[in-house]
Amino acid sequence: MDTKKTEAAIEAILFAMGGSVELEKIAKAVELDTGTVKEIITGMMKRYQAQERGIQILELEDAYQLCTKTELYEYLIRVAKQPRKIALSDVVMETLSIIAYKQPITKLEIEKIRGVKCDHAVNKLVEYNLVTELGRLDAPGRPLLFGTTEEFLRHFGVHSLEDLPTLNPVQIEDFKAEAEEEVQMKLDLEV
Repeated sequence: MDTKKTEAAIEAILFAMGGSVELEKIAKAVELDTGTVKEIITGMMKRYQAQERGIQILELEDAYQLCTKTELYEYLIRVAKQPRKIALSDVVMETLSIIAYKQPITKLEIEKIRGVKCDHAVNKLVEYNLVTELGRLDAPGRPLLFGTTEEFLRHFGVHSLEDLPTLNPVQIEDFKAEAEEEVQMKLDLEV
């Protein structure tokens, strides 16, 4: 298959599947090695950007998805019903941050970090498809393990979890000190 036909086949696969498709599956479908397919897709991504097209190919870890460019959503909204916007409260955002950085993680571990129950926040994150159940911990009670989804990557515009910002050790110590002060203030109020 020549390059133009391969590109057309890849574009058709990504369009028809709607969601993300793993690189290996695409390579198997077009009967090429993953390195070659990755190069072809990278070229397609650059051309889509240079030609100012309405679509783009997103790379999500080792998978790709064909989707509309975010800066063109306003035109889609004029035609279709307005998509549901996800509004994340501070509590839900804090819970999501913990899951993103500590995954796989149980509710109990999240609650130890936050110091309060997290059932509602985790349920909201699952409902928004930002978090999913990854399985069960091999421990008494076999608690559920949670982790982020591809939708999380799309929503926050990162290619993989390695792209998440890192905190420097000084910031971490500052946050710990603030948390300890809050706990002490709560204990003082209870007394």
